[in-house]
Order: sequence, then structure tokens, then C-alpha cells
Amino acid sequence: MKKVLAILFCLAIVASGFSQIYNPIQWETKVEKVSETKYKLISVAKIKDSWHLYSQEVPKGGPIPTTFTYDDDGGKIKLIGNTKEPKGEIKFTKLFNEEGMSIKSFAHTAEFIQEIDLVDDQVKKINAFVEFIACTDEQCLPPKEIDLVFNLGKAASKENNEVSSVETSRKSSLKDKKGLLSIFIIAFLSGFAALLTPCVFPMIPMTVSFFTKQSKSKAAGIRNAIIYGLSIIIIYVLLGILVSAIFGADALNALSTNVWFNIAFFLILLIFAASFLGAFEITLPSSWGTKVDAQADRGGFIGIFFMALALAIVSFSCTGPIVGTLLVEAASGGSQIGPIVGMLGFSLAIALPFALFAAFPGWLNSLPKSGGWLNTVKVVLGFLELALAFKFLSNADLVLQLHLLEREVFIAIWIAIFGALAFYLFGKIQLPHDSPQSHISVGRLSLGLLVLSFTIYMIPGLWGAPLNLISAFPPPQHYSESPYGVGFTKQATVSVTNQQNDDHGGLPEGAHLMPPHDIMAFNDYDKGLAYAKKVGKPVMIDFTGHACVNCRKMEQNVWVKPKVLDVLKNKVVLISLYVDDKRPLEENEVVDSKLNPGKKLKYIGQKWSEMQTIKYKANSQPFYVLMAHDESNLIDPVAYTPDVDEYYNWLEKGIANYKK
Repeated sequence: MKKVLAILFCLAIVASGFSQIYNPIQWETKVEKVSETKYKLISVAKIKDSWHLYSQEVPKGGPIPTTFTYDDDGGKIKLIGNTKEPKGEIKFTKLFNEEGMSIKSFAHTAEFIQEIDLVDDQVKKINAFVEFIACTDEQCLPPKEIDLVFNLGKAASKENNEVSSVETSRKSSLKDKKGLLSIFIIAFLSGFAALLTPCVFPMIPMTVSFFTKQSKSKAAGIRNAIIYGLSIIIIYVLLGILVSAIFGADALNALSTNVWFNIAFFLILLIFAASFLGAFEITLPSSWGTKVDAQADRGGFIGIFFMALALAIVSFSCTGPIVGTLLVEAASGGSQIGPIVGMLGFSLAIALPFALFAAFPGWLNSLPKSGGWLNTVKVVLGFLELALAFKFLSNADLVLQLHLLEREVFIAIWIAIFGALAFYLFGKIQLPHDSPQSHISVGRLSLGLLVLSFTIYMIPGLWGAPLNLISAFPPPQHYSESPYGVGFTKQATVSVTNQQNDDHGGLPEGAHLMPPHDIMAFNDYDKGLAYAKKVGKPVMIDFTGHACVNCRKMEQNVWVKPKVLDVLKNKVVLISLYVDDKRPLEENEVVDSKLNPGKKLKYIGQKWSEMQTIKYKANSQPFYVLMAHDESNLIDPVAYTPDVDEYYNWLEKGIANYKK
């Protein structure tokens, strides 16, 4: 039974199904100003490896050609010549008939340029669409039509376009690096916590002493210990590479909102938490350790590597739940290399002490002796795993909208868990593997006071306090028994601004107020767009999710700021589209998926997720779009933006473009 529990964690991840987003060609638009009335409309196709795009001219009986159609806005623009395309490559293929044919195609990237002359200088935007087909050497996807929008107001010279492109790329790169740095730091701290557990800490003096005694010289001992540390890093990084290769960022991002995945991980964390608290011991099958130990006796670099692998197996009962949580959290952020960076940080924290103590063996005397404090570290981790487990259960409840684990219930559970942890640290609770103690240390008392302070901080959350320190973990404030706070009941007749009233003085059809700040929002795209046209306001689309952590951070830490709140309530029409909404679509709305041929879109969330992927080439949440009534973008969409000023400036620029 214990062996089954030990490998349950690994099986739960690989057993969950996943779907990849199939979108091998993405389109971008640029505008280059040639003179006062002449412009170049540039359509850029970014093509994934092994895929290609066909020319505008193809042989009869071949694929559909790539075709651009421009809206002349009733004769207000004049096309100059045909759309120019790059040189490309002519290849012979039998994909379309047995005889075969030579067809011009493009790989990696392709720019199509259409020159225009403005007849009416009041034209600010030009709408177009491209019809194309994406193929490999063996297969083709169904033909697609993608809308293109050329914003003449953003036109610049070629040099300025290049600078703008570089600047955008630089900002994107900085954001990616910032996210990966956060993953690395959290993983490093988690590795340090794992280092202080009874499974790993006692191995430091044992292993370092072994290397220094068995080596012929001090230098050899240091070299072997360094190789040992590097082997630990390689083993864990290989695990991160394996997770990235099997699942990929898109799949794990989808898994993070999967109901069964969240329930399975909740149960797994409960099992590990119980083990940390002393209910039972979980170890990997003993045969694994025996086989690895046999290889470790071989000596040399290979033997040292297998010694490191033996450490990973022996310490699994302490490191397993930490590693598993890190892998899921790192990958669910949407980064392909997130799990690799996470495992690098985690393994580095574990490997460093072995190398350092080997280089300076005298430091071993300063290490605290193994004892009851190691079990205390393990128990504290057990309480933390128990608290985190309910986050995964909350995700499942939010996606299904069952309202079984609403905000007050979640906070009450956390208060109970951290309150019990505080009592444990104060010595008022004894667990099976605790050593008898007549007093508590200053460090343990300090940690107990910190945990008790945190517990008291959460108590006002039962009465509606926002709890900004943990805003990412509990359900949102509107998912609550008392969304406006305990003791306050919202009246049936709501009070909204004049701009929000419909003809009868109430909320417009399809709208609702998001408590506790009464932001009016639509969950239906068509109804929200129709209302925006009626009141003459721009639209803000909020691609979100019930189980989206960063969405909750934005709503509770950024949206509530007075200047942002004023914009959301009075200057835009908010349409919140939940990509993990599991409510079934009406029978007449069920359609074939354009991303996954042969599959149907059966749920509301699938509809919005596919819309975001196809139209905006993004599949992570939150994702914000400021849109005009013709459904064109007023400004480039943004994702998670925790900086209040940056987010407010983005809103204001988009609204200013709408007014123009």
C-alpha cells in the first residue's frame, strides 16, 4: 500500500489528459508611412518549425492560395498594385495529387506588403482579412480566415518601426525574465526548506565525511563532492526537462484548471501532509534504492552520480511533495522552461551545502546536531502542504461553481490550520515523532508568534476584509456567503450610475454587479458589445478563469484602486469571459472546434478559450483587450499587470484612442 501511495503523485500527473493548441501560423500587422497619403500595409506571418505557408499563386488542383482582402471603406482608400510577397522556396510535393506539383511556399516567417493611397485623409484604420492554409510535408490543417487591422495612427518610418519592434521585444523579454526569476527564487527557498528535513539534512555530514575520508587528497575529496552536487542538479533538472517535454506549457496551463486534476492533487497533498505530520512514512519501492546503491559501488563519476540518485530516492518522502508542487506551479504559469528553472533553483539549494562543506570540512562542527528540530521543520511543512491542498480543492469548486467552499469557509479552514500550527510551535500540541521537551527555543517561539500574527490577520476576512497579503489563495470576494461583508445585505433594487441604467432604471440585460465594489460586468460577449454600442463606450474584454490565481490578484489588488475602479465603472463596458466555465452551451451553439478538428465545443469556457486563442493568439489568463465597436483593438492587449500605474496608463491610452 505504501509503495502505491509513493508513486501515486507521479501517476496522477501523467494520467490526466491534455490538449495542445494547434495554431502553427500567427499573424501580426505593421504600417509604414511612405508620404502624406501613401502607406505600406505589412502583414507578417510567423510560422512554426516544420510548417509552411503557400504563395498567393499556386498551380491548379493544388492548395488554396494565400489571399488578402482589404476593405476600401467605400472608396476611401486606393490599392496600389498587388500584394507583394517574399521570395520563398519552390518545392515539389505529392500532397495534393499522385502526379505531384511544384509549389512556392514560405517557412519560419514571411512579410506581405500592400501599398495604398488615401483618398480620404480621415481614415485611421483599415480592416482586412487573410485566407490561408497551413501544411507540413505530410498533412494540412483546414483553411482559415484571420482578421487583420492596420492602425494608420501608429504608422512610422521604417527606422521607427524597427525601434518600436525592438522595444516591444525587450519589454516582453524583461517580463519573461522577471517571471522566471520569481520561479527560481521560490524554488531555491523551497529547496532550502527541503534541505532542513530529516531525510536530507543528516546526509550532509555523512556524505561529505565519506568523500573526504575515501579520497586520496583533500583536493580529490573536494572534487568528488562538487561532482556529487552537480549530479544532484542534473537529476532534478532532467526531471524538469521531462515534464516540459511531456506536457508543455499549454497543456499544464490547461491542467491547472482541470477539475479532476485539482481534486487528485488535493488528495495527494493530503496524503503527503499526513505523512509529514507523522501518520505514516512514504518511501519509494526499496528495490529502486537497492539497484541504485549497487551502481553507486562502481566508483568514478558514474558511481558518484548514482550516489546522488540514491539521495533523491531516499529523500523522496520529504522532497516529493515539494518537488511536485513546484513543477505544477511553475508549468501552470505558461512558461515552457518554467519547470526546468524551478528544478534548477530547487536542486541548487540542496547541492550547495555538499560542495561548500566539502571545501571547508571544518564548518561541519558548526552544524546543529540532528534532533527534534528536524522533525519540527517536517511538521511545519506538513501544515503548509495541508493549507495548500485546500487551494486545489477550491479551484475545482470554483470551476464547477458548486459554492461548497466559499470564501468564508476557505478562510475558516486556513485559520484552523495555521492556528493549530501556532499551538504546535508553542508546544501545546504533540505529534507522534516529537521528542519530549521542557522548554521551547527562541527561534521556535519567534516562528510561533509570526504564525499566530498571520492567523489573527486572517480573522477579519470572515467579515469581508480583502486580505491583500493572500489575495491569490482564497476564492474571490464575490464568491462568498456575504459578498458585501457580514451584516450587510444588498437590496434587491440596485443603484447604479445613469450610464449603467437601462430604459427601465435597472441593469441592462445580461449584466450583473461584481461585489463588493459593484463593477458592472457582462459574461456574454454579444450582449456586452451591444450595450457598449448603445451607450457609446469602449469595450474591455477580460479573459479570466474561476481558478485563475493572477486574475484574483488583479481584481483584488489593482482593480480596487480608486483611479482604476473609476475607469472600470464609468468609462468602459466590462465583458468577463471565463475560459474554464463548465456550463454546457445551448444545443444550437455547439460547433466544431477550429483548433482541434473533429472535436466539438460543448462548454461555454471552451468557446471563450478558442476565441482568445484564434483572435488574439494567446491562451493564458488574465488577458485584457480594449476594443472599439467594430471589434478592432484600441491598443495592444496586456496580460497580468500588477503595477497599478502601468495598468491605468494602458486603460487611459486605449480610451483616448477610442475618443479619436
